[in-house]
Amino acid sequence: MRERTERSEGREAMPGRHGMTTIDPGLTAEEEALLPSDDDVRHYAEHGWYLSKKLLTDDEVDELVAATDRYYAGERDRRLPVRPPKLAYWEPAKGDVQRHNDYVHHEHDGIARILRKPLIGAVAARLARAAEIRVFQSTLIWKPPIAGEPSNIVPWHFDKHYWASSSSERMLTAFIPFHDCGEEMGTITMVDGSHRWREIGADDTVVRHFADRDRGQLEAMLAENAAHNHAEIRKIPMVIPKGHMSFHHCRTYHGSGANVSGRPRRAISLHLQDGDNAWREYPLSDGTLAAYNHDVLVRRTHEGRPDYADPDYCPVIWRDRAQQGG
Repeated sequence: MRERTERSEGREAMPGRHGMTTIDPGLTAEEEALLPSDDDVRHYAEHGWYLSKKLLTDDEVDELVAATDRYYAGERDRRLPVRPPKLAYWEPAKGDVQRHNDYVHHEHDGIARILRKPLIGAVAARLARAAEIRVFQSTLIWKPPIAGEPSNIVPWHFDKHYWASSSSERMLTAFIPFHDCGEEMGTITMVDGSHRWREIGADDTVVRHFADRDRGQLEAMLAENAAHNHAEIRKIPMVIPKGHMSFHHCRTYHGSGANVSGRPRRAISLHLQDGDNAWREYPLSDGTLAAYNHDVLVRRTHEGRPDYADPDYCPVIWRDRAQQGG
C-alpha cells in the first residue's frame, strides 16, 4: 500500500500518525464569499437543511471522481486495523446494488484531500454555530441506474439515531454528489423542519441502521412523529449542481428514491461533528450500551472512553482562528 503525505500549497501542514496532514484553515476572500449568510444560517436553524454555493471546483470534483475510481479498483493508502461490527463496505462480490463504503477519508488520501477542504468545514461551522469541525464519518455511495433495485431506496430516518453514543446535538452531514444531481437520480430528500420535532416515546430499536429495519416501519415512524408534532410532512428534494452540496442537521429526517436517470448516482456523505462532541454512555433497553463503529478503532481518553477526537479517524477540518492556540 502507498504511504504519502499531502501538503496544501501555501498552508501549514503537520503530519499525523498515518502521514495525513492537519491544514491551517485560512480562507481566501473568494472562499469567504461562499460561506452561508446570516439568512442562510437562520434558514438552516428553521428548516434543518441548506443548499450550498459552489464549494468544489470542477477540477476538484473530477479529482474526487478519479480518486474514487481508483478506490473501487482496490487502491488504498491504509486499511482499518479491525473490521467494526456495523461497517458498510461494498465489495465487487456483492454485485450491482447500492454501494456504501465507510471510512474512505481514512483509507484513501486522494479522497481525504478533497473532503478535508477547510471551506467545507467552515460552512459546517457557520451552520452548526461551532468553533471547530471534525470529520465523524465518510461514506462513499454509488446508486446504480436500476429503477427496480430495492437497495436504491433509502427509507426515512435521521442520523442522530445511529449516533446515540455521541453527546452533541449539533452534528450535521454534507451530501456531496460528483455531478448534477436531481430527482431523476434519486437525490437526497429532506423532511422540512423535522429536526425540531419532539419524538414519540423511547424506542431504542432506532439505533439500528435503516438497512436492517423494515421500510414500512420507518414510514410509519415518520408519520407518527409528524402527527405527534401536529406537523405536515413536507418533502424537499435537493437539486444539487456539480460542485455544490447539501447540508442537513443530525435530526432532520431524510431519504432517497430510485435512480431512473440511466447513469450511476455517485456521492459521498460526509458526516461532521462539532468540537464539543464526545463519546457518552447511552444505555439501551437490553442492558447494553449504544455503540458506534469508531469505538473499536479510535484511541482511548485518559478515562478509558473512545476518543471521538482521534485525529487518525476524526481529523479537524476547521477551527476558528481564535481557537488555534487551544
